[in-house]
Amino acid sequence: MKKTTRLRERLKQGGTLFVPGCYNALSARILDRVGFDAIYMTGYGTSLSLLGMPDCGLTTMTEMHMNARYIANAAEAPVIADADTGYGNAINVIRTVREYIQTGVAGIHIEDQVSPKRCGHVAGRQVIGIEEACGKYRAADYARKELDPDFLLIARTDARGAHGGTLDEAISRANAYLAAGADMAFVEGPVDVGEVKRICDEVKGPVLYNQTGVSPRFTQAEMEELGIAVAIAPGALLRSTIQHVYDLAVDLRDNGPDAERRFIEQFQQHPVVGDFHGFAGFDQVMAWEREFMGEDELAKYADSVGHQPKADGKA
Repeated sequence: MKKTTRLRERLKQGGTLFVPGCYNALSARILDRVGFDAIYMTGYGTSLSLLGMPDCGLTTMTEMHMNARYIANAAEAPVIADADTGYGNAINVIRTVREYIQTGVAGIHIEDQVSPKRCGHVAGRQVIGIEEACGKYRAADYARKELDPDFLLIARTDARGAHGGTLDEAISRANAYLAAGADMAFVEGPVDVGEVKRICDEVKGPVLYNQTGVSPRFTQAEMEELGIAVAIAPGALLRSTIQHVYDLAVDLRDNGPDAERRFIEQFQQHPVVGDFHGFAGFDQVMAWEREFMGEDELAKYADSVGHQPKADGKA
């Protein structure tokens, strides 16, 4: 079954689909290994990990969809990806949707900010006119129906937190975008439970909720009671990486090789990732060598120093 179809089938089961965010192929593999029904590609994480820059419209469509391709190839779970503003007008959006479908992701969200955009939880956002935005979502719907009608199209509005914006306008825009062809509405930046409840009650279609930044945190049960269809947690893994890499870097600076030794000793005790080369995929490489290149190819492992992959290909 196609990943796009799998995602739609999962959404039909009801309840709130909780989707953690990844920022590259490695973090996607970790989420996939742990086991999630879907994975989210964060735009902020893409910008920060690729460019070392914040989410303020600096990443190009090419950089974003290539990262989406790497992530989709690394994970068995369906991927929902950030596609920013669609990278231009309605005509640009047609190409954007085609490119993202070809990466193998199962869905995208496109927002109604002006370009260059910025993180939906940072002040200073502006939105385009509703007529132009609706044209972009109609174009996105047209493009996905050409290649894969199951591809999930999510319309994000930043009107709640934009300069001069209101929650009323955001809800009105969300409904207009659903009418224009989007499958799901994403109202960015509600600041309290009452606003989230209004969104879930007044938006005339499935709602995606972004649990980050200025927005409140909920339990799984609370999300389901509100009627949230999909909840993303885009930044948890990214923040965890920043925190732990920083702390280890300080330890390495202050304690040198002793810090590296202590860390490796601890790392190797981990029940899953402690087998570093196995987790990376060398066991699978050996299994492929056996299947496609013959037993003679395995002779190179005899008396060879280093990690010895497992012949069954299972890490």
